[in-house]
Amino acid sequence: MENSNVNIKELNERIQKESEFVDILSLEMGKVIVGQKNLIDNLLIGLLANGHILLEGVPGLAKTLAISTLAEAVDAKFSRIQFTPDLLPADLVGTLIYSQAKGSFEVHKGPVFANFILADEINRSPAKVQSALLEAMQERQVTIGDMTYPLPNPFLVLATQNPIEQEGTYPLPEAQVDRFMLKVIVDYPKKEEERLIVRMNNQGEFPHAQKVVKPEDIVRARDVVKDVYMDEKIERYIVDIVYATRTPKEYGLEDIQGLISYGASPRASISLSLASKAYAFIKRRGYVIPEDVRAVCNEVLRHRIGLTYEAEAENVRSEEIIEKVLNSVIVP
Repeated sequence: MENSNVNIKELNERIQKESEFVDILSLEMGKVIVGQKNLIDNLLIGLLANGHILLEGVPGLAKTLAISTLAEAVDAKFSRIQFTPDLLPADLVGTLIYSQAKGSFEVHKGPVFANFILADEINRSPAKVQSALLEAMQERQVTIGDMTYPLPNPFLVLATQNPIEQEGTYPLPEAQVDRFMLKVIVDYPKKEEERLIVRMNNQGEFPHAQKVVKPEDIVRARDVVKDVYMDEKIERYIVDIVYATRTPKEYGLEDIQGLISYGASPRASISLSLASKAYAFIKRRGYVIPEDVRAVCNEVLRHRIGLTYEAEAENVRSEEIIEKVLNSVIVP
C-alpha cells in the first residue's frame, strides 16, 4: 500500500509539472473570450482526452471565436467548414483532379486536413457529408480515390448546432451523435460580461491569442492524461452511472423508467473515464476523484440518453435525468 502511495505522489508531482501549460492556455483564451469558462474548460477536456465536441447554442455566443482562438493559442492549422444543404463529401475531404500537364490525376486535399475543424451548423448538411466527416472523426483518416491519407495529429472536430432553426435541417442520427465525446450547451453571457463585450466592440479593441503551445505538446500531454490514476471504485462508479440510465429500476429510479427510451452506450463509459482523467489533469491532480466524474457527467451523457414521447410531453430534459441518477448512485 505504501508503494502505491509513493507512486501516486510521484505521479502527482509529474502531472503538476506537465499540466502547467493548461493554465497558460486558459489565460490566453480568456484574453479573447469574455466569460464562457465552462466552454473553455470543455474545449480543453476534449483536446486532452482526444475526443470530438458538439456545441449547441443560439447564434452569437462566441462558439466560432472560442475554437479559432484555441487554434491560434496552440499554433495549429484551423479550418472552418460552413455546412450547407448543397455541400458534397468532396468539398470536405478533397478529390482527384486531372492534370493535363502531367497526364495523371492529382490529389487535392480538402479542408478536413487540419488540426482543428469547425463544422459550422453540421445539421444543415445531408447524410452523405455527415458520414464523410464521421469517417474522418472515427478513423482519423480520409479515403480519396483508392488511397487513404492520415489526418494531422492532434485532430479535433468541433461541430456546432443551432437549436432554434430546425427547418430544412438533417438531424444527426443517434449513432453519429454518440461519436462526440462531449455535448456542450453554450449559454448567454452574464450581464457584466455582456457589458464588457459591448465595450470591446465599441472601442474596436479585439485582442488576439498568442501562440503559447505547440501541437506536439498536446500530443505529449494526452499520453500523460492516460497515466492519471483511476481507482477500481471510481471505475465501478462510472459503470453504475451508465447502467442506471439503462436499468433505472435496479437503482431505485422507477419514476424515470418511463422517460428513457434507451440508455447510454459503452462508449459513454469510456468517454466518462477519459473526460474525468482530463478534468483531473486540468485541476493538476494525478488521480481521479468522484467530483471529477460528476463535473463532466452532463457533457458526456446528455446526448446519449434517448427520451420517450412521455418525457418530451412533460418537458423533461436529459440533464434532469442525469441529476436524478447522480443523486441515487452511491458515491465511493
